[in-house]
Amino acid sequence: MTFLPIVDRELRAAARRHSTYSQRVSIALLAIVLGLFIYAANRLGAKIILAQRTFQGLSALAILYCLAAGRRFTADCLSEEKRQGTLGLLFLTSLKGYDVVLGKLAATSLNGFYCLVAIFPVLAIPLLMGGVSNSEFWRMVILLLDTILLSLAIGVLASAISRESKRAMGANFSLLLLVTALLPACGGSIAYFSPGHTMVHWLFYSCPGYAFYWALDTNYPWRKWHFWLSILIIHAITWALVALASWLARTSWQDTPSGSLKRRWRDRFEFLIYGKGEVRRRYRTKLLDVNAFYWLTSRVRLKPVILWFALACIAGWWVFVSLQLGFYWADEFVGLAAFIMLNVLFKSWIAIESGQQLAEDQRSGALELLLSTPLTAGSIIHGQLLALKRLFLVPLVLAILTQGVLVYFAAHHSAKLDDRVRAFGATSIAMLLLDIAAVIGVGISNSLTAKSPTHAALFTVLKVLMLPWVAFAGIAVLVNIWTFARGGESPSWQFFLALWFLLGLATDLYFGIPGWWRTRMRFRELALQRLEHARKEPPQ
Repeated sequence: MTFLPIVDRELRAAARRHSTYSQRVSIALLAIVLGLFIYAANRLGAKIILAQRTFQGLSALAILYCLAAGRRFTADCLSEEKRQGTLGLLFLTSLKGYDVVLGKLAATSLNGFYCLVAIFPVLAIPLLMGGVSNSEFWRMVILLLDTILLSLAIGVLASAISRESKRAMGANFSLLLLVTALLPACGGSIAYFSPGHTMVHWLFYSCPGYAFYWALDTNYPWRKWHFWLSILIIHAITWALVALASWLARTSWQDTPSGSLKRRWRDRFEFLIYGKGEVRRRYRTKLLDVNAFYWLTSRVRLKPVILWFALACIAGWWVFVSLQLGFYWADEFVGLAAFIMLNVLFKSWIAIESGQQLAEDQRSGALELLLSTPLTAGSIIHGQLLALKRLFLVPLVLAILTQGVLVYFAAHHSAKLDDRVRAFGATSIAMLLLDIAAVIGVGISNSLTAKSPTHAALFTVLKVLMLPWVAFAGIAVLVNIWTFARGGESPSWQFFLALWFLLGLATDLYFGIPGWWRTRMRFRELALQRLEHARKEPPQ
């Protein structure tokens, strides 16, 4: 008998996929570009400091990649099998729960693990520059491997307890916060509010960021046991989550009648999300009179509340920094951070919402039923735009007005930087509106052909939002290297601001216009593309 047969089968299947090899090359090239960017940004410092900052910057970005790996690779691996009805068939054989869980874990996370391994040679380059020891490098490698295993385990557990893709993604995010952020947040609160600023170190052991701090040579010799205890705790949590997922996988696929307690909690949850019976009927009638797809997309009434809560968190951070750190409320650096958080929030959230309902309907087959009704493609697009308007219009207008007020007062507060503040503020607002227009068109277009809502949102973010930043970083690195080699001065801030705006504008035009054209002119063709491919495939 083969040990872990599903692992063997899935690894053989993954070895035949082209993406298994192309993704690791792409990630390695991206790590090289980011490393060069960090190097160019700090090239005027001492060689040792330059090596340390390059190593720490790449390591921090790698940890963020590891934390996001669970959502990207494993959060929907078992729940997808449940929706297709194939998970129960596996348990008709002699397979155990750990066979299935480890098999899906190996299959879905192989690309993510290889991409992480491709980063390690780039991470080792600062060793040749000095300032980074061999032991520090290997501690960081251990931490990165531990972190990606934890993230993948959280993703597979979220998938084991969920059936729908949306709930699996939400459960993954909640579990990630619960494991890595809840106890550290309690520890940070104790350290901040206690009279003696007491540090309860064991509350931070489950957080990879805490282990990252103690992995550095500047901190490791003083409290080395904190690093190793954190590594052991994270590793123990990982295997506990895998064991729990293996135990739940055997029964979570079964359709069992709900008990009275479970039914009551489910009803309360539905009341919270959709409203009570009479309220729900009035709300449905109101939206159906406008557009049927508008109602279908806007049934969850709590979405605007969640968005306002996120904006309130940014406002709370702004007030906290201004009061506790003694900054002027319209300080240019605080305003810059607020600009970035607001823009990232709106762009990424709109990228997710613009095609989520369409992608879910496409995968479940509901979109084919919608297209067989008198509802036209133009009505569906109009309903999606109305749903986005309902969710984002008022908060977006408020955010733009807030940015304008911040720019006005920050320019008067800092007379030396007034031109920079005004130029960056105007460019940031213009780029926000252009990116949103492109994101909506590309998001709707991608949702018609993507495998899942996650893939649709990811492709939209990569094309419209990430690509110009990667291009900007690469060009900035080349410009800095060129000027440094020639002994000249770096270009002015006007050059970099114009470069950022032109790259963003070119990206929006290149992807946004074709995205809107496909959405308007080829909606039905793209929506039925999957059926055409399935019809042309020969029978097995």
